[in-house]
Amino acid sequence: MSRSLRIAILTHSTNPRGGVVHALALGEALTALGHEAVVHAPALPGQRFFRQPDCETALVPASACGAGLPNLVQARIGDYVAHFEDAAHRRFDMYHAHDGISGNALATLKERGTIPGFARTIHHIDAFDDPRIEAWQTRSIMAADRHFTVSRLWQAALRTDFGLDATIVGNGVDRRIFTPRRDGREIALRQRLGLGDGPVLLAVGGVEARKNTLRMLQAFRQLRAIAPDAQFLVVGGASLLEHSGYQAAFEAELASAPETARSVVLAGPQMQGDMPALYRLADALVFASVKEGFGLVALEALACGTPVVISHVAPFTEHFSDGEVVWCDPEEPGSIANAMAAVLMPELRRALERRRERALSPHRWETVAAAHLPVYRELREAAYA
Repeated sequence: MSRSLRIAILTHSTNPRGGVVHALALGEALTALGHEAVVHAPALPGQRFFRQPDCETALVPASACGAGLPNLVQARIGDYVAHFEDAAHRRFDMYHAHDGISGNALATLKERGTIPGFARTIHHIDAFDDPRIEAWQTRSIMAADRHFTVSRLWQAALRTDFGLDATIVGNGVDRRIFTPRRDGREIALRQRLGLGDGPVLLAVGGVEARKNTLRMLQAFRQLRAIAPDAQFLVVGGASLLEHSGYQAAFEAELASAPETARSVVLAGPQMQGDMPALYRLADALVFASVKEGFGLVALEALACGTPVVISHVAPFTEHFSDGEVVWCDPEEPGSIANAMAAVLMPELRRALERRRERALSPHRWETVAAAHLPVYRELREAAYA
């Protein structure tokens, strides 16, 4: 059982969402430990992963589907099932799903006896209005043979809501990619995004309810009373989920405050290779999210030397301590505004920098990968017993 493992890691997208970033980094770390890890994702013609990883990847042909999220989810589940029904694609000891789409596909393959079992990482659990998607999410969790999660928050939720025990594996940050060293891209990015000379408060993840972007905008509106040259830069947003209602409320808030709107830049999804430079050009990352699996972007920003404003809620309180980040109450725009103002103060920024390494040191991808191996081997042994 000490020999290297062949591991199929499945994710739902090629876009730089948190679970996809985690899956690619896990594949790289497992490869570096001597295992054969292949990260899979559905892809339309011409699509590729947002970066070229140091591990093998497999793009599963994505079929056309009808409008709406349920049709998309159903089609992608079918795409994965069709892919692995081909015996040439089943050369693995281990199948590991990172989302509900791939988890449902593996559940179907397990029911048919095509694969012996699978593991599932639960990064977070969503609430869906559509009962079909809710049922798919539940099935993807309950059908798995072993479970991983990235925080105590979701470990407890799995135990309480599903009666399952999950292994916490955490998250990491690649210090080769995310570094404080400027490389010349910062000035060009600032110009391309139309940013001025004032301080830049960066939000990552697009305009979504769980990212709390509307309250962050309301907080920024308050901040401008004392920092009129501040700018609010929102990047990301490549999500499979529907956010049009929340985005309409965000646009209405912008329309009600034209002076503030002129200092808001909605940049949309960015090249992942530009993210380190985006963190470095920002004066702070504002991450007042109300629901996360872990909050990987906070680690990335800190690794780039960028101070972080973050919600004083789990799971963030598991990973960071006082003095490493600036806390805020995500339900109160006034609290977020106060944290925004505080993080721009030079004395506090110097204090945060002194504690930056302490915040980052526990989070290494090789540690994350090693935490998976005992469970992988246990599952393989059970499958071949």
